[in-house]
Amino acid sequence: MRCVRDLHQARRELERLTQRSTDNSQKQAMATVEEILEAVRTKGDQALFDYTERLDGFRPEPLTVAPEQLKDAWQQTPKQLQSALELAHRRIQDFHQQQKPNDLMMEGVHGERLGRRWRPVQKAGIYVPGGRAAYPSTVLMNAIPAQVAGVERLIMSSPAGANGQLNRTVMAAAHLVGIREVFRLGGAQAIAALAFGTETVPKVDLISGPGNLYVTLAKKAVYGRVGIDSLAGPSEVLVIADQSARVDQVAADLLAQAEHDPLASAVLLTTDARLAEALPYELEAQLDEHPREEICRASLGNWGLIVICENLESCVQLSDQFAPEHLELLIENPRKLVNQIRNAGAIFIGPWTPEAVGDYLAGPNHTLPTCGSARFSSALSVETFLHHTSLIEFSQSALEATGSAVRELATSEGLHSHAESVRIRSSKTSSTHDAADDALPQHHH
Repeated sequence: MRCVRDLHQARRELERLTQRSTDNSQKQAMATVEEILEAVRTKGDQALFDYTERLDGFRPEPLTVAPEQLKDAWQQTPKQLQSALELAHRRIQDFHQQQKPNDLMMEGVHGERLGRRWRPVQKAGIYVPGGRAAYPSTVLMNAIPAQVAGVERLIMSSPAGANGQLNRTVMAAAHLVGIREVFRLGGAQAIAALAFGTETVPKVDLISGPGNLYVTLAKKAVYGRVGIDSLAGPSEVLVIADQSARVDQVAADLLAQAEHDPLASAVLLTTDARLAEALPYELEAQLDEHPREEICRASLGNWGLIVICENLESCVQLSDQFAPEHLELLIENPRKLVNQIRNAGAIFIGPWTPEAVGDYLAGPNHTLPTCGSARFSSALSVETFLHHTSLIEFSQSALEATGSAVRELATSEGLHSHAESVRIRSSKTSSTHDAADDALPQHHH
């Protein structure tokens, strides 16, 4: 990990870290993604069979995972793990139940009725990544807010191993939340199938869930045809620590992020130079015989950073620039600092709140904005799976009271019929129109 003291150098380093997912390899990857999307759009299931066989090493016939297999996976899950999944399910559900927005209806000053009505999407596709690790927590964090929102159909897609089998705990989590439509599909071809629909895979209204570069680029390409939750980049944690922080806790929390992915980023901002000096030695000690040592070393070597700051105010400024996905406050009075933080996907407050509790069962969603996007976006939520419709009802008196202003604005934009559609409804125009109607000759049959 690099260690810097200069504030300007720290800013440059943090800017570099936010760009870690945008390199030249994206252009080549995008060409591959576009080829896959077009093949699935035009050839349907056949393209899914071919690409899965080529990229994942097995032919997914059938594409579906039977509900009985999901049930068997749950029954084969050790009781302790079942209990942990059930606890996580309850806590995540309880938190997301509080997020449901209310419909709005208000009366305007002239008696007009104005409102906003929320409705869930009908079908949502949930992508659960595989590859380096299996993520049953992703099943819970995506399915539960969709269910709370009232989504009628949940369709899950996840890459199987070379043996054609989905991870057992991922299938168990799908059974626990009640998903019954599951497909053995990963990568860009899974996103294409959910976006376009095939003979077997239903076309959905919205796709949520993280994935690798190909999944992210595919979601970006199909956005507009379907909704998406976000464009998730590699994971990241930023720890603000003072002299009260324990070096073993800081090291463990940084490694907890680094072990995700070679592109994951782990950053320490500290006012304690002794902590900064001790950290590399503690990291080495914890990496000894670490099962994901190679991934951790790649992450920390390329995307790890230690910054020694003069005060906590500098830490806050740098953190807000980086806008971390996960922000830990390992300081003496963490609550005092929380309100000074502007940009973060989730804030973990105090020494008893490692980021791992948020990943699994705290309650708030673990699908968070990355790579600086916490400056303008938020966690996955119930609202992700809802859309709202405006409701507008004017009475005659309301239109009479506001009509001249509407006509004035329409005329200023050169939109004649906009103005005319209001003028023609005015009481003066209507009475003239009625009189003209009375003057028309009557035809008797």
